[in-house]
Amino acid sequence: MNQNLTPALIAELVGTFALIFVGAGAAALGTGGLVGVALAHGLVVLSFVYAFGHISGTHINPAVTVGVWLAGKMDAGRAFSYIVFQIIGGILGAMALRMVLGGTATGLGQTLPASSLAVGSTTISVSVGMAVVLEAILTFFWVNCVLNAAVSGKAGNLAGLAIGMTLTLCILMGGPLTGASLNPARSIGPAVALGDFGSLWIYIAGPVLGAVVAALLYRGVLEDA
Repeated sequence: MNQNLTPALIAELVGTFALIFVGAGAAALGTGGLVGVALAHGLVVLSFVYAFGHISGTHINPAVTVGVWLAGKMDAGRAFSYIVFQIIGGILGAMALRMVLGGTATGLGQTLPASSLAVGSTTISVSVGMAVVLEAILTFFWVNCVLNAAVSGKAGNLAGLAIGMTLTLCILMGGPLTGASLNPARSIGPAVALGDFGSLWIYIAGPVLGAVVAALLYRGVLEDA
């Protein structure tokens, strides 16, 4: 393994582990309601951007890695390695969470689309198609922020804050509808720990679609702006 790649892969594994252990853990425990869960995810990302950003870029999300690769900012081999280690980190994080919580009764913070959501006098039905589109849109926002704030270097030392807060805001909006994963590794980890893969494809297809659109927009329009 390339010497320069080794610390980056370890950073991606540890960062993704932390995101699932803390973020999904907060969701499993109901810590602070929706706001608490959103902040748990956002603060993990913010913290690890500053801890590991200089080592790996702190993608800790296969969708982010796909976006960075399609934007022409990393080669395919490195991107594939990142994704493998992110998924491993996500699974290990969920398994550790299962051990700490004493089993699977809490659901381990698994992301699942709501069948319906009551908002005042209105009931919102969450179809499979709607779930995929929502995950795609919210992931687009996250990857767009990563590319324009961090990869471009234009946000400087504030990039970590921008990325962490973007994830927090996305979860505040999408959490009640889909769980707002925006991250295949975030969903794969609990799915493996629970042995429940029924809705997992939503949380792979949606985020990857959003990442592709963000990368195309960055490369075609925003990179030189």
